[in-house]
Amino acid sequence: MELEHLKLTHIAVEGGIGLGKTTLAQGLAGKLEASLLLESTDDNPFLALFYEDPARHGLSVQLSFLFSRLRQWQTLIQQDLFQSVMVSDYLFAKDRLFALTNLSDEEFVLYDQVAQLVAINLPKPDLVIYLQSTPEVALKRIQQRSREMEKGITLDYLKQVTATYDKFFFHYQETPLLVVQTDRINFASHPEALDMLIQRINNMRSGTEFWADYTE
Repeated sequence: MELEHLKLTHIAVEGGIGLGKTTLAQGLAGKLEASLLLESTDDNPFLALFYEDPARHGLSVQLSFLFSRLRQWQTLIQQDLFQSVMVSDYLFAKDRLFALTNLSDEEFVLYDQVAQLVAINLPKPDLVIYLQSTPEVALKRIQQRSREMEKGITLDYLKQVTATYDKFFFHYQETPLLVVQTDRINFASHPEALDMLIQRINNMRSGTEFWADYTE
């Protein structure tokens, strides 16, 4: 399947925890015969510790993610992989969003100084798909997938993450943006919704558009 009038080489799927970013990215990559870039979370040695004690391990987990994502993107740039069609399950800017959520004011100042020094000249995607949901639905899906290290995630934390994401994408103008309301869309259990999403992308005509028409 092809994107008809849009010339896209990089589609980034973003959203909070538990909303199906990886599932959607994998599905899109398969449909579009594109390469796939997945965020690596399992190799962050501080993530499980962070969920147990966020105040103590927030800065460690964020710096670890920052450098891991930076290494991944630098490898792609060196191999010139952004010249072919690619779908990723994250936007590099997400690192700063979680830093805003997880760090104290003093820690964020330090994090931001480091990030501004190292994260420069990174390519922007041609389209961002923002998966939006209520914190309550996100928590339900997190509980359903039952990952051991996510058992400490609370509704209050998801409310903070959701608020940070919504504020960021409300003002987002760097690239074309499709906001997909996922409370009634589950790409994992309804793969036919992928074709509808691709058609919705093909029908985009403005910088920011919304899709919430699909009903399970």
